[in-house]
Amino acid sequence: MAENGEEKLLAVARHIAKTLGNNNHNMADDILQIFSNFDGRFSKEKLSDDGAGNDPMGCAALEQTLNSLDRRISRHVSSDVPIWSNSADSTAFLAAVDELVATIDDWSPLADDKTVGACLLRADDMLQQAMFRAEDEFRSLMELGGESFDLTREDEDLIPVAQPVADYDVVIDALPPATVNDLREIAKRMVAAGFGKECSHAYGGCRREFLEESLSRLGLQKLSISEVHKMPWLELEDEIERWTKASKVTLRILFPSERRLCDSRLLRLLILRRRRPLLHGVLDVFETMRDLIPEFESLFSDQYCAFLVNEAITIWKRLGEAIRGIFMELENLISRDPAKAAVPGGGLHPITRYVMNYLRAACRSRQTLELVFQENVLSIKDYPKLDDRLQPNSSLSVQIAWIMDLLERNLEAKSKIYKDPALCFVFMMNNGRYIVQKAKDSELGALLGDDWIRKHTAKVRQCHVSYQRSSWNKLLGYLKVENNGSMSMAAKPMKEKLKLFNLHFEEICRVQSQWFVFDEQLREEIRISLEKILLPAYGSFIGRFRNVPELGKNADKYIKFGMEDIEARLNDLFQGSSGSNGGRK
Repeated sequence: MAENGEEKLLAVARHIAKTLGNNNHNMADDILQIFSNFDGRFSKEKLSDDGAGNDPMGCAALEQTLNSLDRRISRHVSSDVPIWSNSADSTAFLAAVDELVATIDDWSPLADDKTVGACLLRADDMLQQAMFRAEDEFRSLMELGGESFDLTREDEDLIPVAQPVADYDVVIDALPPATVNDLREIAKRMVAAGFGKECSHAYGGCRREFLEESLSRLGLQKLSISEVHKMPWLELEDEIERWTKASKVTLRILFPSERRLCDSRLLRLLILRRRRPLLHGVLDVFETMRDLIPEFESLFSDQYCAFLVNEAITIWKRLGEAIRGIFMELENLISRDPAKAAVPGGGLHPITRYVMNYLRAACRSRQTLELVFQENVLSIKDYPKLDDRLQPNSSLSVQIAWIMDLLERNLEAKSKIYKDPALCFVFMMNNGRYIVQKAKDSELGALLGDDWIRKHTAKVRQCHVSYQRSSWNKLLGYLKVENNGSMSMAAKPMKEKLKLFNLHFEEICRVQSQWFVFDEQLREEIRISLEKILLPAYGSFIGRFRNVPELGKNADKYIKFGMEDIEARLNDLFQGSSGSNGGRK
């Protein structure tokens, strides 16, 4: 191990010297000499590229580690026996994956080295194979765990349930606790290895299949009005009884249990991917019952069947409570989303994208949601009164505005993570612009109102102004020349001002070229506004600089940037990296 550590230490030192002296061979030699004087292990022969190339043990440590990991991981990947059928095997597999991920992270800074790069490609291939097997294990555990959750028995009293958590809710474990722990450990590795999306798809697919099968077994199916009319009386009576009981079990046990599974520590990254379909499904059931109940009232108008209609209406109202509960979960999700890791480059935060797409999708069922959130609704007959008219001060519009306020406050808290105030404003610009764009020209924007859209568009503009002031005002100050009534200026102050401008302009462009603005139009607006304030000031300064008598013909020696150079540098701002934007959908 000591030899492995020394080889890695030498490799890192060699990489530092190569990077710092990239364009200057003498500088690289000086750095190597400093390392050599500091520690005898860092001799120039060992640290030089020649030494590295002539030393066959240069990457022996890495290759030896990968060979060992390959043997350990391949034993599990190629096995026909489920890894999680044996706790020792699962522990060994996870430990090998952890070591492989750590090895890749440790050696990635040296990826430019040809030999190291080849080793890292091999490591990535090993990791991919391990993750494919981990995904298979994840699916198998989900499927086996789901088999223990049976709601198909006729007698509800025989269903094994946990103690009620509140009122009528009866919640049981959707998966055994031991299975949840195993899934959590697999998910942690898949996310760490960059396979979070695959993990999410595996989770969503398995739970979706489970829910669909459970609903089918419970007899909960969508019936059209024509199908109801065609049913014989006795068959329809039996169908309604089954449908009513299935609805009770679904809403009181199945859905709450699934939600608790989502809210557990199993896969917090998957919570977002599960709730939108859940809302959509509950809305479908709510609308189906809304359409059926008037027919029930007509068909079962005698006193002996009144209880069936009352039971259906009760379940329909409980569905509305469930929908309101899902929106409350969304509020909690936003409020509890921590302000920890900053989005690279001030880009679009995942919580912004999720909430806006969630609300846009939800608001496609605006009429239904208006009814759900309407206070003091007495009966199903109140629904048609809504028609297509917008309720600007409705309970739904108040609910949506409250969620948007929570999101805005959450983003403001996250913006404070950035140490650079200018980057803070870029982050708020990105997320504010996305919010406004998603709200415009949609049911969501209609609910929020034109005043809300104008207000938040103005907030984005204010962030733009604040960014400009915090980032560029100091630079513009270097271009200001005191006018004392004389056209003559001292050469030394002018040279000092130009030197400071060159230094700070280059640094701002270097840093902000790594920042990201996802919207092309917003990026162009920022660039144009910077050109309008910077180019005239710089042109005026350079004109006066050339007229300083003491500088004379030597003025060009101090002028580092021409006007076209300034424009080119501004065009390179906010291009970011592939990981800064997180995509835009």
